[in-house]
Amino acid sequence: MTKSNPFEIAQKQLDDCAKILNLDPGVHEFLRHPRREFHVSIPVRMDDGSIKIFQGYRVQYNDALGPCKGGIRYHSDETIDTVRALAAWMTWKTSLLGLPLGGGKGGVICNPKELSTGEQERLCRGYVDMVWQNIGPERDVPAPDVYTTPQMMAWMMDEYSKLTGSNNFGCITGKPLCVGGSCGRSDATARGGMYALREAARELGIDLSRATIAIQGYGNAGSYAHSLAKELFGSKVVAVSDSKGGAFNPAGIEPAEASSVKAETCTVASIHDAKRISNEELLELNVDILIVAALENVITKENAGNIKARIILELANGPTTPEADEILFNNKVHVIPDFLANAGGVTVSYFEMVQNIMRYCWSFEEVYQRLDERMTMAYQGVLAASRQYNINMRQAAYTVAVARVVDAMKTRGWV
Repeated sequence: MTKSNPFEIAQKQLDDCAKILNLDPGVHEFLRHPRREFHVSIPVRMDDGSIKIFQGYRVQYNDALGPCKGGIRYHSDETIDTVRALAAWMTWKTSLLGLPLGGGKGGVICNPKELSTGEQERLCRGYVDMVWQNIGPERDVPAPDVYTTPQMMAWMMDEYSKLTGSNNFGCITGKPLCVGGSCGRSDATARGGMYALREAARELGIDLSRATIAIQGYGNAGSYAHSLAKELFGSKVVAVSDSKGGAFNPAGIEPAEASSVKAETCTVASIHDAKRISNEELLELNVDILIVAALENVITKENAGNIKARIILELANGPTTPEADEILFNNKVHVIPDFLANAGGVTVSYFEMVQNIMRYCWSFEEVYQRLDERMTMAYQGVLAASRQYNINMRQAAYTVAVARVVDAMKTRGWV
């Protein structure tokens, strides 16, 4: 297996689950591959009058439980295998949370930072022009992801509505509030992770008001995790990092300070009265909780044995390799796996779909309460499976999620 290939990692994780569940070989092979995927070429007229062709993807991994759900990424290094892996993980994520949805993902090879606002809009509308017949509330509902924004989702929703001849706010989630967005969407991923962390801390007897936390990655999820850890629990965040490095202060780092310094200098590594550290050093700090909210494959067999945290909360997708999982489990490190830990985002996206379809408008308090219920139920289900099979939390999450998808496939007569 090539460590850098996320789809091979996703397949390896499924293979381990298939052994635990004793899946029929045919069913197992079915689940190792997407049901369908689309490769599209998107012509965009640039501001200088030239035409540039962008390559895009949409992968619909499995829709046994309902319409596919998953974000659209704009990234210069996007690959079809990354999109396949993320679509697979979305399948298990929606299943694990008990949502009536399948899993999908999309991507366009581009650097949106190099595009003007007009070029971004034309690319968004062009992408929808290429895939609109295969998406929609009953088929596949996209959402924002890496380098895509609520405004981009509004353009995509508008284009889909024009093509279908009706206002169809439910075809896309993650939209601005004024065009059918949901309260609580901006911090949903981090907030859902905090609810799962609360349950894990109770299980391990950790007092979160006295706990120390290190956060690798300071984008949307990482920065919200910082502020919510303090707001909800009174925890002390002693280290933060981003792609340019990190900062460590045993006395604690305030969320407002970290956000301010990052806005001014483009990195949290410049925080005053803090020691500059590397991302690698942050992972191995002597803290109670490690939150990984950056890239894939940052915890490997090379560094897993050096991790001292009692709990790892995976807000990033795929941050831990299968080899590292085994080491962490043997060292009694409690890992809250990615597709449980970061499921708050897709859960509130589902709430947005429901509100759009039913013309509801839920308050922040209603969204937070419903999210808490879903995350708590999912965590406790995974914990029970972990104990039942004596397996790590990721394997347990897979067994719960995959079993539900298989049951739906069998009931529908697919296998």
